[in-house]
Amino acid sequence: MTAELVRGQNHPLPGTRVEIRVSAGSPVIAGATLGDAEGRLREPGWAAHPGAPRLPGVEVTPGAAAEHRLAVDLGALPEGAHRVHVLLALPSGGPASFAGLPAPSVAVDGPDGAPVAGFTLTGLGPESAVVALELYRRNGAWKVRAIGQGYADGLVALFTDQGCAEAGQLTAAVDAAVAAETAPARHTSGAPASASGAGASASADSASADTVPRPGPAPVPPPATRGGRIDYRHPRRHSAAPRPAAPAAPAAPAGTSADPAPVAGDAPGWSLNERLYNQVWGMFEDLARAVAAYRSAADFADSRRDQELEQVLSDPRTRVGPAAEAARAEAQARHARLLGQAQDVLDGELERLRAESGVVEPALPPAFARWDNPVWQAYEVPMEVPMALRLGDLTLPECADLRIPMLMRLPLERGLWIDSGRGGSVESSLVAPDELDRLAVEVAVAIAARLVAVYPVGDFSLHVVDPAGSAAASLVPLLETGALSEPPAVGAEGVTRVLERLTQRVDLVQMAVRSGATAALPPGLDTGEQLLLVHDFPHGFDDRAVTALRYLADEGPAVGVHLMMVADRAEAREYGPVLDPLWRSLLRLTPVPDEHLADPWVGHAWTYEPPLVPPGSQVVPQVLRRVETARRAYGR
Repeated sequence: MTAELVRGQNHPLPGTRVEIRVSAGSPVIAGATLGDAEGRLREPGWAAHPGAPRLPGVEVTPGAAAEHRLAVDLGALPEGAHRVHVLLALPSGGPASFAGLPAPSVAVDGPDGAPVAGFTLTGLGPESAVVALELYRRNGAWKVRAIGQGYADGLVALFTDQGCAEAGQLTAAVDAAVAAETAPARHTSGAPASASGAGASASADSASADTVPRPGPAPVPPPATRGGRIDYRHPRRHSAAPRPAAPAAPAAPAGTSADPAPVAGDAPGWSLNERLYNQVWGMFEDLARAVAAYRSAADFADSRRDQELEQVLSDPRTRVGPAAEAARAEAQARHARLLGQAQDVLDGELERLRAESGVVEPALPPAFARWDNPVWQAYEVPMEVPMALRLGDLTLPECADLRIPMLMRLPLERGLWIDSGRGGSVESSLVAPDELDRLAVEVAVAIAARLVAVYPVGDFSLHVVDPAGSAAASLVPLLETGALSEPPAVGAEGVTRVLERLTQRVDLVQMAVRSGATAALPPGLDTGEQLLLVHDFPHGFDDRAVTALRYLADEGPAVGVHLMMVADRAEAREYGPVLDPLWRSLLRLTPVPDEHLADPWVGHAWTYEPPLVPPGSQVVPQVLRRVETARRAYGR
């Protein structure tokens, strides 16, 4: 039985050899690209298209046509290739977009010709190129996922989004090959161009998605916008809401050969930490798409029921009576069956993800682990900087018990803003202002302590600005353990002193790097990574201090000076729009669970849960004391 996929749904493949059939109502170009562990197209040689129809493991048909067959041997892919993306594009000189054209469909067959899965690309509009399918490896088994990610700017945008540095040249090669395929036919026919060229496309018409980006190096949400939801979908992508042609097929029962037992670190990567990092984001992506498939199937069920009920009610002769009641009952029963099938699919995927989370979470290193993970009890100061840091957890309403770690690459490329305001969400409005501010400081301390703990001795230092001294109680663990080498700066004078020292460091390192004279830096200058924690902004800040803060936010990360603010944006309104660039440059986090982050694949609103230390736990002081002991041992 063929699995009719909806956008985001995946399905196991019977083996490593498959055939993909493309059917469209007008001529299209069919191709395939290979992706590395992070989904990137490394080079033009990793693309199969009409100008280069063969590459190891993949063969496509040349030219533009309404029907295509692609052969894929996943066991023969080149080393380093972990994904195959099947793409469709409209040829130059034909329709400018898929809007108004019949929805193309793709089907996957096994090596014996038995149908495996199908996907109809509904909902396309201004797009002229689309990633239809993705074949990918998960827990040692190959799967197919329905993508349907379109690009209004065509193949050049698609190749660029996949990370190809030569997207323009690759697109030109595809266009040239398609033009060469059609040119001889025009010459042989002897007909004018209007008949056999562009005009012929009309007669041929009757004959014939961010690939979706993986977090590489890590999915970093875009600037916060006035406490609202963040949407970091690619601005050149346009994906209409899918209207699936059929309900999602039930998933194969967990525990079958298609679902091997999950293994921690079963993802591409050079080291165990890199494999775990990639596995975590694979789980994030799978959960995002599984929920998208469920919501799409549920929308389809609702739409179909509404259409059937509308047909019953539109005719006065069938509006009442036994026949009408039977039709209504049948529509409701069919709706319940479709929802049940969609729920079965989601439950199967959630069961697999819960099992995987159950083996991955205990295996995470300290930088990726929650504070209640036993790995902290055996903590040792690291010798190398980890690749990422856990900033909290992410959940979706359909599965609030399944938490995916939110990882951010190190060193931090942008600052953090812990929002202590009450206007961002319903959850924050239910918390008293003083308690919300205390929780915000606790989150900042937890993140700062984690940063200190995961860097090698002497490679990270911490500075705190607390003008009114209102965060003194929460900062005690940092002071008592030596993680904070000097007391927090208080008052306007203290604020100015710290900002001047850090801006001077940024200026010196910038000049040294630009002139290639890093060896000439002053001997006492700390060139390690540094974090400035600012509490209670804008209290104690004058115009000059605000300018210095903006400078650090913009220029500091490139030379190892990072910013974390605990602030209520509403209290900074007196500065007007001058601070808008500062807020937009920071990643907004919240001290209470809040639905304000969007994933880069389908745009779900994810609930962020902060990395608070369990009540009564002494894990932070214990870890920071070990850091201080190591610092003294090394004489730093």
